Amino acid sequence: MNERLLRAVDARVDDLVTLTAELIRFPTINPPGEAYRPCAEYIGARLKKHGFETEFIRAEGTPGDTDRYPRVNVVARFDGRSPGACVHFNSHIDVVEAGEGWSVDPFAGLVKDGKVYGRGACDMKGGLASSIIAAEAFKEVFPDFPGAIEISGTVDEESGGFGGVAHLAKLGYFSKPKVDHVIIPEPLNKDRICLGHRGVWWAEIETKGEIAHGSMPFLGDNAVRHMGAVLQAFEDELFPALDRKVTRMPVVPEGARRSTMNINSIHGGQTEDFRPGLPSPNVPDSCRLTIDRRFLLEENLATVKSEVTAILERLKRERKKFDYEIRDIMEVLPLMTERDAPVVKAVAQGIMAIFDREPDYVISPGTYDQKHIARIGHIYDCIAYGPGILDLAHRPDEWVGIADMVESAKVMAIGLNVLLRGTVAG
Repeated sequence: MNERLLRAVDARVDDLVTLTAELIRFPTINPPGEAYRPCAEYIGARLKKHGFETEFIRAEGTPGDTDRYPRVNVVARFDGRSPGACVHFNSHIDVVEAGEGWSVDPFAGLVKDGKVYGRGACDMKGGLASSIIAAEAFKEVFPDFPGAIEISGTVDEESGGFGGVAHLAKLGYFSKPKVDHVIIPEPLNKDRICLGHRGVWWAEIETKGEIAHGSMPFLGDNAVRHMGAVLQAFEDELFPALDRKVTRMPVVPEGARRSTMNINSIHGGQTEDFRPGLPSPNVPDSCRLTIDRRFLLEENLATVKSEVTAILERLKRERKKFDYEIRDIMEVLPLMTERDAPVVKAVAQGIMAIFDREPDYVISPGTYDQKHIARIGHIYDCIAYGPGILDLAHRPDEWVGIADMVESAKVMAIGLNVLLRGTVAG
């Protein structure tokens, strides 16, 4: 391996820590989408100082975009001295809310005991910082490299990515010939390569009823009771059937190698949130249930949907006055990049060089922005690889290890060397 390249990363450790802490200090909470613009501008200014051409793209008209909360993305590009492939590092800058239970300030970027703490440290501002350091080290050691390096900071991944990667993909930012290889530094552990994710179908089921006075429920038709029948049928029939389905995909953790469905929310009645007041004395004429169905490479989306609708249709036949509507919210097919794809092999060489062992190849239990890169941009040479322990994401006292970021940056730098110059060492 190229010792100069590794030394160039080691020389930037303090910069890496500072960059990660400063990124955490932007409270880019989604929803609603706070501090997107200043965070994007900070990243753009940093990369422009290092010779990248930067561009800011607001995703006007996408969900959540307003003048108060603009969906601002940054894309930066550095062209080498001769034609060649383009490697794109894509990181989302949005984070989930901090929540309760923190022992440190979630947006202070505290550095302590070899870790950087804060909301987004692991998911995924540490990965973003590592990719920036890797690119800057590579450029310094190989100033005459062929091809191009791109780095993007995009928004809204935590809520589906529609104002971020999906919007940019529709504009051609993730398409050939502009981009050839994509690395997403999500926190999947420093010695693992994530090849893709399970499929997802989000939907809302609404049961219908008839309003009446709550003291005389026999004069109405209770939509919440109808939804209770739906939930009971799911418990008796659907959940056991899903648990019997197992995939060949190397999904982590082990429990996610089965099909799953989560009940995200349930709402019913005329006053869904009556605190601190009182509920309405009415029979509810509507009840809505949101489901989050995660499915496997071996499953067909039409079958996934029919498993739910078959239960609803049977209830409609068997249960008096039962009526429903079902609305799709989002659907994404499962993805699994081939292990012999160029970007997989390049990052694998980096992992073998740094850790002296073969990487683990995994599949994410949940989707991330690779779905849009493949579905809209038709770029299939894409993986997730980055520092951070996946189990820490979205939890109190989230952190990323400094040593993990340094080693991941070295892996990324070696991956760049393989993809752009065709070698680990030269």
